Amino acid sequence: MDTVQAAESRFADVPNYDYDPEFVDTGDVEMAYVDTGAGEETFLCLHGEPTWGFLYRKMIPTLESRGRVVVPDLPGFGRSEKFADRDDYTYDRLYDALETFLLELDLRDVTLVCQDWGGLLGLPVAANNPERFARLVPMNTGLPDGTGGMPEVWHEFLETVETAPDLDIGQLVAGGCASDLDDAVLDAYRAPFPTEEHLAGARTLPGLVPLDPDDEAAAPLADARERFADWEKPVFVLFAESDPITRPARDDLAGVFPTADDQPETWISGAAHFLQEDAGETVAEEIVAFVDRT
Repeated sequence: MDTVQAAESRFADVPNYDYDPEFVDTGDVEMAYVDTGAGEETFLCLHGEPTWGFLYRKMIPTLESRGRVVVPDLPGFGRSEKFADRDDYTYDRLYDALETFLLELDLRDVTLVCQDWGGLLGLPVAANNPERFARLVPMNTGLPDGTGGMPEVWHEFLETVETAPDLDIGQLVAGGCASDLDDAVLDAYRAPFPTEEHLAGARTLPGLVPLDPDDEAAAPLADARERFADWEKPVFVLFAESDPITRPARDDLAGVFPTADDQPETWISGAAHFLQEDAGETVAEEIVAFVDRT
């Protein structure tokens, strides 16, 4: 498998994310991550498609005040290595990379904070490694097993990322935000993608979301749903008010976890799909409050 990796110089002007990256060899690719803060709590923050760890920059200071914050870039995104061929992106390969990352860093007592594809990968990793997780905070994500379908706006997004001749990741992220993004932020989201080869993951991941129970990702996601039926640890399902893609999945996701109803039903106002970008400080405060009460 051929891989590519964005030069570090691409990230020289990224605003408000002044952390030196570290790297873990997961077998197929090296995953980059930020590791900051210290304390009894460990927050593992997982981004989705087509962003990278930069998405959590507004949340890190508040989370860091309570403990260690680990923010990886998923394979194909950020400073991590990317498969150059779209066919090399499979659900199982991405899952294995994230699980290997968790084990290589020997993360324990983790509060998982996950959004979009961060949930599609991170929640099954938690389901299969429950001894390493203390709490879950799924945000604007789901556990689709191929039986529920996806909203029309998602199908439009899928067609765009798969077929657009010049895919502008900055504008793609902007379209998923309720707030306006300045040029420096747009360029930060573009930074990991200097050439078409680097876009292979961003173009491929939406098509890996299962729309049929026979799709590759359907079985591991369905298995996670079953495993969570016996989950006894705290779960705080935290969604944005204005996300047309995942908002319809909120109640289904909350129903997967027996403890979700123990937490207040909370919607982040003024935020869309990328709620970390729109209201990161508020989201982080809600998470810290959740940790404090559990």
